[in-house]
Amino acid sequence: MKTIPRSTVKPAIDIRRAGERFHTKIEWLDSNHSFSFADHYDPANTHHGLLLVSNDDVIKAGTGFRTHPHQDMEIVTWVLSGEIEHKDSVGNKGIIYPGLAQRMSAGSGIWHSEMNPRADKDVHLVQMWVLPDQERIAPSYEQLDINAQLDRGGLVPISSGRGHDAAIRIRQGGAVLWGGRLKPGETVQVPDAPFAHVYIATGAAEVEGVGRLGPGDAVRLTAVGAPRLTADAATGAEVLIWEMN
Repeated sequence: MKTIPRSTVKPAIDIRRAGERFHTKIEWLDSNHSFSFADHYDPANTHHGLLLVSNDDVIKAGTGFRTHPHQDMEIVTWVLSGEIEHKDSVGNKGIIYPGLAQRMSAGSGIWHSEMNPRADKDVHLVQMWVLPDQERIAPSYEQLDINAQLDRGGLVPISSGRGHDAAIRIRQGGAVLWGGRLKPGETVQVPDAPFAHVYIATGAAEVEGVGRLGPGDAVRLTAVGAPRLTADAATGAEVLIWEMN
């Protein structure tokens, strides 16, 4: 993956509030889209860096996304509460729960379903897509429980294409997804990168030079260094940060 020289990127801070996102609400799904997705399209809001999709979904009990295809996409699913069951045409099957990192490489083509197996509880998750380095790779799947690492605090590499000792590997050498379950008042630094996408999944946080971000808020950072992020003193915060070249 070719790294973009920092000198060619104009510094920028772009705050996106939860209520400004595209919204899809149907009988079984309540979904908020950070970027253009499905019937929602804005040519000025199609991606940030390598990140093309960041959907915050609540799927009702006993429902979900029935079998459908994907191709040439690295798809990372992060569950915040509840469970989602993955099945695909390559033979992979698994229950994804909070703290379980999961990646599906769609590659040359894969069919899969994502269903809420619980009859008594909705599932809340964030699903994120980045383009792969190489098209038409063989489809693959990976998952790993990282609850112990998250419980130690700080930011933990959930998925990486850059050689980190991460939970899962993505086929994109310019991207790393960091996650943190930050305790009240805990401070971390956003990785210094040409592009970073900071998403507050739950709780709230104060980001240096940005201000306060609440649940569902995001900030798109472009070549601004490594600002401090401090979790709210009362609620703490669960954060998802993409570091991208």
